[in-house]
Amino acid sequence: MTMSNSNAQTKVIYLTAGAGGMFCGSCMHDNALATALKGAGWDVQLVSTYTPIRTDEVDVSVDHVLFGGLNVYLQQKIPLFRYLPSVFDRFLDSPKLIRRLTANAAGTDPKTLGALAVSMLKGTDGNQRKEVRRMCQWLRLAKPDVLIFSNVLIGGCLPEIKKQLDVPVLVTLQGDDVFLDSLLPKFKQQCVDLIGKIADRVDEFIVHSNFYADYISNYLKIDRAKFHVTPLGLDVRPFWGCHEVQNDVAQQEENAPFNIGYLARLAPEKGLHHLVDGFIRLKQRPGCERARLMIAGWQSDQWNDYTEQQWKKLADAGLDGDWENLGSPDRQSKMALLKDIDVLSVPTEFLEPKGLYALEAMAAGVPVVLPAHGAFPEMIDATGGGVLVAPKSAQSWAGAMEDMMKRPDHRRSLGQRGQQSVHLNRNSGSMAASTSAVIRKVLQ
Repeated sequence: MTMSNSNAQTKVIYLTAGAGGMFCGSCMHDNALATALKGAGWDVQLVSTYTPIRTDEVDVSVDHVLFGGLNVYLQQKIPLFRYLPSVFDRFLDSPKLIRRLTANAAGTDPKTLGALAVSMLKGTDGNQRKEVRRMCQWLRLAKPDVLIFSNVLIGGCLPEIKKQLDVPVLVTLQGDDVFLDSLLPKFKQQCVDLIGKIADRVDEFIVHSNFYADYISNYLKIDRAKFHVTPLGLDVRPFWGCHEVQNDVAQQEENAPFNIGYLARLAPEKGLHHLVDGFIRLKQRPGCERARLMIAGWQSDQWNDYTEQQWKKLADAGLDGDWENLGSPDRQSKMALLKDIDVLSVPTEFLEPKGLYALEAMAAGVPVVLPAHGAFPEMIDATGGGVLVAPKSAQSWAGAMEDMMKRPDHRRSLGQRGQQSVHLNRNSGSMAASTSAVIRKVLQ
């Protein structure tokens, strides 16, 4: 991609939200986009909020944390921390300290975070007003020409930022509704009302599908005209040649196991229970005995009982030898999984706004089986790399998987078509180009 001199003269501060010790799809998206924008010639600084980000690619974020999670939490719970000198804030915001304390963090139940979310969205009227002022001070020294926020939930500071800096602001929405839906109703409504007020300070919103633009604009009661769709992308280079399809189709069909992969958080919203129910139904079908399930993903302690229920269902169905839990994968183990599986499926309960894991699978040449809701219909229509099934239907899922298993030529064709489409049209360079167009628009 040819670099633009005007790009290099424009400083972009990209504020991403860390997720503690978890590999986070939004963090990986933000890191990949910041890298690609740098490659396009923009002067980009990726800055973490709450905690340092964790990504399975080269982390390009600066070693600095704004809205440090320890400070934010303590200032909410203990009034004294709202007035401590800055030397204490700098200690608590140390990326090294935060990494150490969150390395094995179990995650926090969003239901307990309602009051904190409301306070954060109040900005200088909330309990974290000191953090808002410190962020503005840091940004004044950094002198950005454009700000990009990775979600609107950290946007309570926007009125003060606009007052002090008067720079264009872009906000990417990539699942904010999922967090809001997890809050107690009274807190959810307060948050939605506050976001509606903050929206006036946002120049443009970025989303990754027309579905989500329509859905989230209605959900937050924000003018649809303020939304720009920049198709989701990723760095495709590591995925080329990752998945080799067995040429001897007959031998594969008769002898090799048929490996079904899952690559997402082990949580209800990602539909792990739908996957298990569908797999049990599939194994009951004649000729599907060789199907195996390979599950990989990060798990919060809050979902221990939930996952144990899924493992018990598999055991009760006599399938203990037909599945494995691979844990939270790093880059190497993720690639190993994509090399071993024949198809990937994450049958989400919620309306997925992105689906990065589906793009990763297709980039590796692995076809996908996805529920026909959220961003998935657009993704499959654009790439041709998989099939859609009725959401929350074990029977529909099992039927599609049986078809995938018994039609290897069709499966290979879907994998090849999806891989070609993602490598050509959904690479990180394409994502950076569409995002660059939005940046230029707000600068003009």
